[in-house]
Amino acid sequence: MVEEATVDAYGDDEQAMGFHVMIADNLKIPFVTSVLGVDVTVDHIGLAEDNSILAMCARGGILQAIRVLDLPLPEPPPVGAQWIEAYRHWVG
Repeated sequence: MVEEATVDAYGDDEQAMGFHVMIADNLKIPFVTSVLGVDVTVDHIGLAEDNSILAMCARGGILQAIRVLDLPLPEPPPVGAQWIEAYRHWVG
């Protein structure tokens, strides 16, 4: 999966953008997960200026970006969550 996400990408920034595309295209959203004991809805995936991949989490009209690396996944994980795991492995 790492190879698929980073094909034709040169350098860490382009490779991170490749993972962003694969996660955004393959992760079934929205989904509910728990962050610090509070249920939130992940409603889209974003990219920070430093090329960190972000999960945009919503609750009660409030939107909070959380790095995908720090996002706890629900059990069972949503379809496409294997791309998050591949990204975590790549960053590793």
